[in-house]
Amino acid sequence: MGVALPRKEMFDIPEGVIYLDGNSLGVLPIGAAERATEVIRDEWGGQLIKAWNTAGWMALPTEVGDRIAGLIGAPAGSVATGDTLSIKVYQALAAALKMRPNRRVILSDNGNFPSDLYMAEGLIKTIDKGYALRTPAPEDVLAEITEEVAVVMLTQVDYRTGRMHDMDAITRAAHAAGAVMIWDLAHSAGAVPVDISACNAEFAVGCTYKYLNGGPGAPAFIYARPDITLDLEPALSGWLGHAAPFAMEQAYRPAMSTERLRVGTPSIVQLSILQEALKVWEGVDMADLRAASIALSETFIHEVEARCPTLTLASPRDAARRGSQVSFAFEHGYPAMQALIARGVIGDFRAPNIMRFGFTPLYLDQAEIVRAAEVIEDVINNEVWRDPKYHARSRVT
Repeated sequence: MGVALPRKEMFDIPEGVIYLDGNSLGVLPIGAAERATEVIRDEWGGQLIKAWNTAGWMALPTEVGDRIAGLIGAPAGSVATGDTLSIKVYQALAAALKMRPNRRVILSDNGNFPSDLYMAEGLIKTIDKGYALRTPAPEDVLAEITEEVAVVMLTQVDYRTGRMHDMDAITRAAHAAGAVMIWDLAHSAGAVPVDISACNAEFAVGCTYKYLNGGPGAPAFIYARPDITLDLEPALSGWLGHAAPFAMEQAYRPAMSTERLRVGTPSIVQLSILQEALKVWEGVDMADLRAASIALSETFIHEVEARCPTLTLASPRDAARRGSQVSFAFEHGYPAMQALIARGVIGDFRAPNIMRFGFTPLYLDQAEIVRAAEVIEDVINNEVWRDPKYHARSRVT
């Protein structure tokens, strides 16, 4: 058994707020702001360029990667950090296609996060060798894994509804068909137990600003299965993926490790914040966290459905098929969510009609879930959302 949950004392949450949006942006961990100040003032300010060596900046991407590896069931040295998730998707996909040079199909699903699909489309246009992206419905993916498929690229937990793919079954099917497997763990890492080594997928990617609480713009990560690492051909051959960056050689030589998946200069302030944020996971058992997440979400579904019959559950009812979020469909979901936010219950909205609520057991408890349902009841049943001030669309929903 791990430490008791929740661990509210390790987070800086505004008073009066019930935060149900950790599946989009995690809250500020205690110590993260101080760590950023230390890096800026004492390391950058006091040590200047020496800090790359004296403050250990150069090793930071690997050290943070190893912490993330422990949360996704990966061995040390197999996770590289830096850049954005879209870039990591591009890297994994480009490398995977080179591993299957005689196949021309990338298989995803039509519920995948749009940026993943955009990156695939962009890569296809760049290569310009007749590749095709297929996006069947999520429930049809298994049937579409044929010997034409070079790569299967899926997000384990659907960003809209929380529906969860069967990682093991799909990976086995991909391998049986001779395809390479890429998993996007953006809504999985820190939310559900993941054992990427046991799954045997070739690649996994993810972001760190959601359940890992790394802050807006926090660095992404990429996992490569250790037995394939030295055969990977990086599509983005940046200088920090070079075997000897400071040899300043004219030609590229990839590093003899997962560091070949590094690209440019790492964002040290953001990595330092993420390093501090990951300390909240020390002693946390992912099985305990998953049990707590299910308990919170089951309470939420029960309370909301009992109070608000006009809302329709858009997430799987079976908790085993659902990640750590619950979504309800509502025709007036956008203004309803703005009304909730104004009352201190923060979730978010995804087009066309999805109200999303994330469950982060590190800092949420049952009483807050019941209270949130009471506020939702008021906003929906009393039609508070009809107020025109809640209908003005912001750029971020």
